[in-house]
Amino acid sequence: MSEQNTNQENFDQTVAHDNVDHKDSILEETMNEFDPQNNSGEDATIENEIDLDTFKARIAELEGEVKQAKESTARANAEAYNAQKRAEQEADKSKKFALQKFAKELLDIVDNLERAIENADANDPVAEGVQLTHKALVSVLTRHGVEVVDPEGEKFNADFHEAVGIDPEAEADTVGTVLQKGYSLNGRLLRPAMVRVGQ
Repeated sequence: MSEQNTNQENFDQTVAHDNVDHKDSILEETMNEFDPQNNSGEDATIENEIDLDTFKARIAELEGEVKQAKESTARANAEAYNAQKRAEQEADKSKKFALQKFAKELLDIVDNLERAIENADANDPVAEGVQLTHKALVSVLTRHGVEVVDPEGEKFNADFHEAVGIDPEAEADTVGTVLQKGYSLNGRLLRPAMVRVGQ
């Protein structure tokens, strides 16, 4: 016998020899193996005492816990978001009003410069320097959010004006004479304007 015939014979034997004789697919065999109707005697599927209602109840319980955990996480996320927003607002507010005390103290300097300008001789060269200094100081204050409250002729507003007398020439509830200008910082009152109001 030739070597080629010997190899063919060995190959045929290997193919013909199989440990398991499959008549059906593995899936079908598995399903049949665990189907009580197809098994009897020694091959019968082991009976169990599994209560499906117990599993259903447990599944419902676990689903409830998952839902509760999701709600807790959502609440925690919302609280963290709100805390972050509050912190940002506080930081923004602190930044806006950090200059409040400093700016308020500068107002006395502005008042003194304005009094010096009013009482100075127009021909005095020093008066021009005082005017330029006043203008520069007011410009710096304005750049940092300080605004003048000069309400002459406006309706009296107790939030921004302080009435210190009556102006007989002004209309009722209207600011007549402004004795001292007021100032605000980013909308918050630094100093009320001292005014006389019509009666």
